[in-house]
Amino acid sequence: MTGQTTRGSAPLRYRAGPRRQAFAALLDGLRTDGGAHVVTGEPGGGRTAFLEFAARAFCAGPVWHVRAEPACSPQPHSGLRTLLRAARHVGRAPGDGTAGEVLLDILRAASARSPLLVCVDDAHLWDAASRAALGRVAARVHAADGVHRVGLLITVPGHRPVEREWATLPVLELTPLTPGDAAGLLHDLTDGAVDPVVRDELVTEAQGNPALLLALAHRLSPAQLRGDHALPRPLADTGTLTAVADGCLNGQRADRADLLLAVAAAMRATGEQDAEAALVQQATNGLRGRDEDVPPGPSGPPQAPELLAVPGGRLRFRSPLVGRAVYAGAPSGRRRAAHRSLAAAHPEPHGVPALLHRSWTVPGPDAVLAAELEAAATDSTSGTPSALRRTAQVRAAELTPDDAQRARRYTAAAEQALLAGHPPEALRLLDAAGSRPAPAPVRGRAELLRGRVLLADGPVDDARESFLLAAGLLAGPGPARADAAVLGAADAAWAAGDRQGCLRVLTHDIHDIHDIHGVSARAAVTGALDLRAAGANPTGPQEAVAGETPEGPSARRGAAPAQPPVPPPALLRDHRDGMRAVLLGRFDLAAAPLTRVVDRGRPATEPERLLRSAAAALMLGDVGAARRAGARALASARTLGTATLEPRALEYLAYAELRAGRHQLARTHAEEGLRAARRTGQRNTAAHHHAVLALAASIEGARARVTEHTTAALTTARRHGLAQAALLAQWAAARADLGEGRPEEAADRLGPLVRPGARRGHFAVWMLAVPCFVEAAALAGRPEDARAVVEDFALWAGCGADPQAPAQLLRCRALLAAPEAADELYLRALDRHDETSGDFERARTELLHGKWLRRRRRLREARARLGEALVDFERCGAQLWARQAAAELRAGGVAASGPGSGGPRRHGARDLSLLTPQQLRIARCVAEGATNREVALSLSVSTRTVDYHLRNVFATLGVRSRVELVRLVEQAEKTGAQL
Repeated sequence: MTGQTTRGSAPLRYRAGPRRQAFAALLDGLRTDGGAHVVTGEPGGGRTAFLEFAARAFCAGPVWHVRAEPACSPQPHSGLRTLLRAARHVGRAPGDGTAGEVLLDILRAASARSPLLVCVDDAHLWDAASRAALGRVAARVHAADGVHRVGLLITVPGHRPVEREWATLPVLELTPLTPGDAAGLLHDLTDGAVDPVVRDELVTEAQGNPALLLALAHRLSPAQLRGDHALPRPLADTGTLTAVADGCLNGQRADRADLLLAVAAAMRATGEQDAEAALVQQATNGLRGRDEDVPPGPSGPPQAPELLAVPGGRLRFRSPLVGRAVYAGAPSGRRRAAHRSLAAAHPEPHGVPALLHRSWTVPGPDAVLAAELEAAATDSTSGTPSALRRTAQVRAAELTPDDAQRARRYTAAAEQALLAGHPPEALRLLDAAGSRPAPAPVRGRAELLRGRVLLADGPVDDARESFLLAAGLLAGPGPARADAAVLGAADAAWAAGDRQGCLRVLTHDIHDIHDIHGVSARAAVTGALDLRAAGANPTGPQEAVAGETPEGPSARRGAAPAQPPVPPPALLRDHRDGMRAVLLGRFDLAAAPLTRVVDRGRPATEPERLLRSAAAALMLGDVGAARRAGARALASARTLGTATLEPRALEYLAYAELRAGRHQLARTHAEEGLRAARRTGQRNTAAHHHAVLALAASIEGARARVTEHTTAALTTARRHGLAQAALLAQWAAARADLGEGRPEEAADRLGPLVRPGARRGHFAVWMLAVPCFVEAAALAGRPEDARAVVEDFALWAGCGADPQAPAQLLRCRALLAAPEAADELYLRALDRHDETSGDFERARTELLHGKWLRRRRRLREARARLGEALVDFERCGAQLWARQAAAELRAGGVAASGPGSGGPRRHGARDLSLLTPQQLRIARCVAEGATNREVALSLSVSTRTVDYHLRNVFATLGVRSRVELVRLVEQAEKTGAQL
């Protein structure tokens, strides 16, 4: 018996999720019912690793794990003999055609006492007689008497059709690793030493193939893995791809090799996963005509090799890795010949695909071809996909001999890469643009774009410097872009929590923007906007949640303008003036320019203008306008194909819903925004979505989710200087402490962030956490700690930018007031709550008032107020807070039960609350896809103990399988059941 592991030293582990749950369900079925399955996947896709996982996880009985020995494969029954040795069978395999019956008898005997798992790796390498015998056995493991407790897993490669011996068996196809699983595999391999940017590049290049991922990592030096040295280009070179393909291309006839190369070359030009069969056949005939001096044959459906599938007149590789290896491994001359034939055969000789094929036939710069490529890429009527346009722009830049033209074309390609949601590619293209001298406008445009990339996915201080440099370079020839750069620098300073830096940017003339770096700074604010002269209080209240809003050029789906538009100068100037007034606490002066920004956004269709409108509405406290503008920006970004703007639009929607008190809608938007931010490589935006999710979870009482999202937000915030996201995450953690009845911890956490001093949190957010701090300090018996910040909060509440603030201020004053004044303040706070939406804040005031009334023995009034709090908490899903209200009701002599209990609902035998704590832990592990053995290891108990508890879990909940248990646990989590 032999074994083989996936390439590299790190084991391929299946993390919790749908993939692992599916594997666990399959193994469950093999343990209870037996059966045979074919496991397939592309070369390097983890077939061997899956069998090893199955063998480790199968604890119900013995496991026979074998694989083919290529040296013995030609000998008849050599594969079968390998399996018999694993079974410790001393006899010989008969050669009279009864080998299958002999194997069935052996399996019947071995499975008499307990289930048996048989794992056969690379069964396609077995000799024909052994394959036939195994195929007959696989078809009968269910039907034959006494063999129903045998599970049989057979792996075969997925880059070609399944052999006829097991073509009728159910197939489990190993899909590519998810980005999260691939990143985890790299983390295991490098002990966490890989730089996040390098990790993301490796994950993208590997396309979910674990063996290729590990091979790429092994190719890099420690300095390259850390990000200290440049990565080799291309990352997946010829040697790496062919090594992972592992001989799949050996033995191909010349005509088949030409066809495979033509398919791979055609796919490269279109960026699609398949190619038109007729075009490929015509090009292949042309290749053969040139090589053999014979006329091309008639076009028609080609005789496809087994490496190709032919769905609907299209050709595609069964394995994407094999397709990449075919192209990379071909000699350069053959590749050029294939592209030449494809260009000649293409029906649109001046379209982007044909021009790309032509470009890959030329050995050096070609100004004419570069101009043709650029013209075709920017033709908005052609309907060419944006990714293909970007490829054409990059290729046009590579063929351009003039330095300035080359930089301009690289920058245009980088803009399209960023809009499509590929920041690392955009940065690489910007580096290429900056490698040669270029005029100031070209360099300014490149730095403006670099600032946008870094603002969404990098240190925000670096983003600010790029924006400032861009503003100086664009001040003369591009005033609109220069204004956009100034606002971008202000956005970066805002994200970093640098109020003075933000003001410096916004109060200097665009033509003197370089003075900010220390040359000769001079103010350029006069007249009505001379806010300092107007006596503005620089420590006054600020806008709460309007975050960074970088513009991004818009490009209609199917169009890629060479110079995407930016919002008009008047809009940018109004936004700048309004933002500056807000920073100085002059909301009276901010209202007019910000209202104009909101109004101009109403008829707009460009997502950038709509995003500015949403930001202005948030600064004004017009939550409804912010939601409308954010929703329209999201729809516009999706329609125009500007994927990079979707996470930002969802961020504004989430913040607007939080401001309106609708935390469940905020969570929905933030969950979608987090997925979009991850998909488009925007870690900073993802951190803001994590912070929103932490805030929502702190209301719902989901402590584990609060911790998860707080940790994720703070990890990025500390690396990239995101002061706003950091404070929001810390506020969420403190609010969770308060909901769990730990006011001392909440006060200790929030005190430094809201009290005056150097440690006070982000200038535009700290006041949002003041009501939580005041409540925590009062409940902890430290009211004196909160009196000063209440007066600061009063300034914020008076500006009208937060609809919840006036009622919160009255609640804070009630908490700190003398007994004879507190009751009136609570009642006034409740009256103000009636003017706004949001059940949660009203319920908190009702809860505190009810507590106050109960402690003064006004029990009838207390019960009424606490009952209202309980209903309001339950209405908004704040179960942890509802339990506080229920506990207060019980302390006042009311038995809160049923719909008003604040606890999880009872649903008979299927209620998770009926489980013991140990059973709950085991149920959660199983729901995440863990096997019984893995559960035992994680909980430090025996497998027998896990089996015992799991049987009781099944009996208590009335479920019959792990699949049912997973569904029940997921449903319980969605409905707020305790797990």
